[in-house]
Amino acid sequence: MDFAFLAQTMATLLEALPTTLALFFLSIAIGGLLAVLIVWMRVGGNPILSAFAKGYIFVFRGSPLLIQMFLIFYGLAQFGFIRYGPLWPLLREPFVCAVLSLALCTGGYTAEIFRGGIRAVSPREIEAARSIGMSGFLLVRRVLAPIAFRHALPAYSTEIVLMMKSTALASLVTVWEVTGVAQRLISHTYRTMEVFLCAAAIYLILNFIILQALGLLEYHLSRHRRAVPAALKA
Repeated sequence: MDFAFLAQTMATLLEALPTTLALFFLSIAIGGLLAVLIVWMRVGGNPILSAFAKGYIFVFRGSPLLIQMFLIFYGLAQFGFIRYGPLWPLLREPFVCAVLSLALCTGGYTAEIFRGGIRAVSPREIEAARSIGMSGFLLVRRVLAPIAFRHALPAYSTEIVLMMKSTALASLVTVWEVTGVAQRLISHTYRTMEVFLCAAAIYLILNFIILQALGLLEYHLSRHRRAVPAALKA
């Protein structure tokens, strides 16, 4: 094992880390907003919007992310209204296509995770909020959303980790993130083991940080469950 080569390889891969992080944070943010919209359509009571939301979730959960990415990167140019439209300067960029495909995919999965969190909210808590005058957006903001998010967080944390690993697929549409740079290094050095060991170490560290942060968030949101009633302290 050539430790000097490992150190050099790690330094080279870390130069691509900002691209990986940008892919990750943008796809999670856009996918999260999209998931909220899809959930609203799914549970809002409008049969047309609900059917559209179900179809969206089925398509993006039922097809491979790699195929979705290829369809967006290679397929959008086939439509004239896109190729000659105002958004084409953005949509022809590999980075934008990668973010779009990652966001659309995670939006479908996250929507179902959030819907499960909403279904886990006890009707008694909603009735209690209504009994003190809460309704509409105030009820959602103060009661429904916090409780649903707390229930959904364990499953959502898994989806976030999966999205971090899924950023590696962006290398297949010429986005030079960590995995793409690793493959380019291998094509030049033919040292597969050392390069992929460095890349794996980077992803492991990133996912460890993500899981620790989400664990702290879950701990913070569940502090009321650890409170000891005053009657038990006496």
